[in-house]
Amino acid sequence: MQKQKNKGLTIFAIGSIPLILVLGNSMLIPILPKMKTELDVSQFKISLVISVFSIAAAISIPILGYLSDRFSRKAIIIPALILYGSGGLLAGVAAGWFSNAYTWIMAGRVLQGIGAAGTAPIAMALAGDLFKGGEQSRVLGLVEASNGFGKVISPILGSLLAILFWYAAFFAFPIFCLISILLTVFFVKEKKANQEPPPIGQYMKGLVSVFKTEGRWLFATYLTGAVCLFTLFGILFYISDILEKDYDIDGVLKGSILAIPLLIMTITSYITGSKIGKRMRLMKTLIILGLLFMTISFASLVFFRNLVPFFAVLSVSSIGTGLALPCINSFITGSVPSARRGFVTSLYGSVRFLGVAIGPPIFSALMEWSRTGMFLTTAGLTLFVSLLCLVLIHVPKKEPTDDHDTLFDKLQFT
Repeated sequence: MQKQKNKGLTIFAIGSIPLILVLGNSMLIPILPKMKTELDVSQFKISLVISVFSIAAAISIPILGYLSDRFSRKAIIIPALILYGSGGLLAGVAAGWFSNAYTWIMAGRVLQGIGAAGTAPIAMALAGDLFKGGEQSRVLGLVEASNGFGKVISPILGSLLAILFWYAAFFAFPIFCLISILLTVFFVKEKKANQEPPPIGQYMKGLVSVFKTEGRWLFATYLTGAVCLFTLFGILFYISDILEKDYDIDGVLKGSILAIPLLIMTITSYITGSKIGKRMRLMKTLIILGLLFMTISFASLVFFRNLVPFFAVLSVSSIGTGLALPCINSFITGSVPSARRGFVTSLYGSVRFLGVAIGPPIFSALMEWSRTGMFLTTAGLTLFVSLLCLVLIHVPKKEPTDDHDTLFDKLQFT
């Protein structure tokens, strides 16, 4: 591990990267109904504003993950942030001045999605490179908490910016990206590689061997991450819609209400990441427990329509998500040697993005079908994934003790 002279600033810089990422979707959630009205498009087309961003990211992530392994993390993160900010600028200009604004907004969102592919997943790999053992888990917990904090403030921020004009949020992206770029340039110092990266053939053989031996538990953890983000953004889409349609709540108040479950998730993520260390048996327990909390919460929401009890029950799901995600991050980031960490964590980021991408359109369809059916289907999905984790994730009897070992060296999954 490279010694960091300003460790606190390094962690802050790494944490800024996923924070910038989540603004890309969460900041737009409260303004989607207004955007639908202004652009005069269907509910499905508005859901695609979230989906195209996430699909573009999901497709691009494995490529950028490989490039980050072959070159360096910063060599990917900085251009990615520039592209991300440029896509936001294009969308904002299009919304304000172009006649066919929707098409150009979608083009900007695609650019943002490609840029997003080089942010949070690579930041996870970077944290894995620079920190080891229990400290790595704490930093990854902070990264997930930063991700959650971005989700907390972004609905409020999006609502505040919309007071200026409805598309003002798009112009905020380049500003935030510039701040993150400067932090990364000045405070993240990567260790220079001692040897040339392996040829692509050798690299791919190494990846194949990883997925052959560790594929079952990687599948379970990847799926869990995707389901957590699928349910999170699906529920946010649902809440954003009913707050305006059923309760006539808009603006900053709406953004503040949307932030409640995200704040609970963020606090839980931070506490979980700071406590789990390298205790893999505890991580597995918390992943399954988190999924069961989500199951109970979603199944119970069928019976609650008033806002206060609804959010009280929903908070149980937020706690569950906050328990599961930091543990998954630690499993996956510590699962492989650093030479292939970028690809494996990026593939995880890819499936997370797919979860985000399909959440709003699927929940939109479920909302039209049946409110009860929507919540029970979601509960069934989280219960199924919890059983998969119970069966597929096996931990060794002896916990690893050497901070310089990866989980890959210690896990004996079957």
